[in-house]
Amino acid sequence: MSVLEQRPALAPADAETAYHGKIRLKIMMLIGLAVALCAAAVIDICVGSSGLSPAEVLAAIFQPESVSRGTRAIVVDVRLPYSLMALLVGASLSLAGAEMQTILDNPLASPFTLGVSSAASFGAALAIVLQLGIPGVPPEWFIPVNAFIFAFGSVLLLQALSGLRGAGVETLVLFGIALVFVFNALVAIMQFIASAEALQQLVFWSMGSLTRSTWTKLQIMALVMVCVVPFSMAACWKLTALRLGEDRARSFGIDVTRLRFFSLLRVSILAATSVSFVGTIGFIGLVGPHIARLLVGEDHRFFLPASMLCGALVMALASASSKIIVPGVLIPVGIVTSLIGVPFFLALIFTTKGKA
Repeated sequence: MSVLEQRPALAPADAETAYHGKIRLKIMMLIGLAVALCAAAVIDICVGSSGLSPAEVLAAIFQPESVSRGTRAIVVDVRLPYSLMALLVGASLSLAGAEMQTILDNPLASPFTLGVSSAASFGAALAIVLQLGIPGVPPEWFIPVNAFIFAFGSVLLLQALSGLRGAGVETLVLFGIALVFVFNALVAIMQFIASAEALQQLVFWSMGSLTRSTWTKLQIMALVMVCVVPFSMAACWKLTALRLGEDRARSFGIDVTRLRFFSLLRVSILAATSVSFVGTIGFIGLVGPHIARLLVGEDHRFFLPASMLCGALVMALASASSKIIVPGVLIPVGIVTSLIGVPFFLALIFTTKGKA
């Protein structure tokens, strides 16, 4: 008698109990991530040249009249917008990466795989070097608006390509890589002709920084998240089915082409908005989803929220680290996320190669 024959089958009641136990475990995992995220956000606000205690930070936020005017200005006017922008950008990039890894069936996919970051950098370069912008847009908004338009346009090109006959997932990835090289070359041209001041500004923008955060940009970023996240969650069961393979998903009655189109649209909006406000932030869209996958698995009802929480958590920790790596110097957060992401990226490459 084989081992499989010796193992008794689970009764329906036992199977249901085991299923609900796993669901409760995943819910507890999400709660734990949320608690860790809140703690990381408070730490991010506390860290800085003017050290503040968690009690002072919480008092300045919830009871502003109980603290001094200086403490209130540091927390509410300076550090709180940076911290909240870190959370929103981390969550949006990680959600975009989670959806992209699913629809492309590629564990190394991220929002920047398709050239979104490079396109945004070129749009910003046009504004910084040549002062080119959309007519009617205030000059102070040239950089974020240009970055958003070019980033969003790059994904529209991909969507147009996906509608061509015979264009599969591999074609989308290859075309995205081609866009990366094209826009990087265009940015290099802008750097070559830029003045010393414009070149310095462009290089700093490309490093990714939260210092551009304002309450107005925060409101726009939050509005984008509120509008996009419900559609991502509404498609969670379809995305879960897609992880079983395109043929299996189609057997369930899912229009894979339509699903991929709208998922790319959501990814483009999230990534373009994030990059336009804070510049290039690398590896969050890659690292966040993989951490979430290790914690809650592939069920997208839990995987997508966990990806957002993990991305926001990593971004909050990177923001705090950027203030303490070099005392008295605020390092661009994009550099910190790259330092965190490169070792993980290399480990992921070797792991994937070992399984191939």
